[in-house]
Amino acid sequence: MKLLITIPHYVEAGPGQYGSTGGNAAGRATMLHEVLASLHRAFGPRQSQLLNRRHNIRRLANRAAEAQLDIVVCTTQGRHALTALPPDTSLSTHRPTQAEPLLLGFACHGVLAERIGVYDWYGYMEDDLILQDPLFFDKLAWFLDQAGSDALLLPHRYEIRPGSAEKLYIDGHLSADFAAPWQSAADREPLACQALGTPVVFERPHNPHAGCFFLNAAQMAHWAAQPHFGDHDTAFAGPLESAATLGMLKTFRIHKPALESAGFLEIRHAGNRYLGNWLDRPGVPRQPRWVG
Repeated sequence: MKLLITIPHYVEAGPGQYGSTGGNAAGRATMLHEVLASLHRAFGPRQSQLLNRRHNIRRLANRAAEAQLDIVVCTTQGRHALTALPPDTSLSTHRPTQAEPLLLGFACHGVLAERIGVYDWYGYMEDDLILQDPLFFDKLAWFLDQAGSDALLLPHRYEIRPGSAEKLYIDGHLSADFAAPWQSAADREPLACQALGTPVVFERPHNPHAGCFFLNAAQMAHWAAQPHFGDHDTAFAGPLESAATLGMLKTFRIHKPALESAGFLEIRHAGNRYLGNWLDRPGVPRQPRWVG
């Protein structure tokens, strides 16, 4: 399996709506390194079993799922934290650009399009997402067999609070009108399947955003052939959200696992924008009010 993952990465001093404008270069470097390292732990060749502790003799592991993993980190205007990364330069390659900072994600789309026909899967991830599931792409391939190539399965993003057992899925249920200009969440019934003997339901979400997307080779070629590819449209929530989601909305029928089986496909949001910063604000109740 050949994987190409593109990641937009930008750091600028000062307050802002996004983590990239927080100015904490050291913190962003630590986070980005964990993003890159997690991808290699799940899909790269550095997985092994220790056979002899004294002589550090090892045997390669997970060869059955071995993948060629290429990660391209796109930056702009020299504003990044790559120089603060640990000196393991083989985790990714660097693509400097002169894109407008808020449009950097669209430069990643261009990198994906440059390499059509080379890889089995093409991915885009914001630089604060940690993917740890080694069966992630097997699940995507299985889903496409069930739903068809015009469907696209996106993961649920979640946060954890250090020192706590709590886990919070952050892309909550929004109005049905949220994505209505591009597609209707009611145009397909929920898809009920069995995965490894466990019932799993996939639904058309009112909130399709996941900060990422992953396409097989045929889907990537199909998207790149659409007239809207490369249009830099920022009409979905904002430019960062649009780079992750709007092209997918215009091209595929987006699905996510229903909440009762959200863990079937998930990706960790490395920051604590919601579980920490947002829910710790004055006036927000300390204890959640459970519904449903």
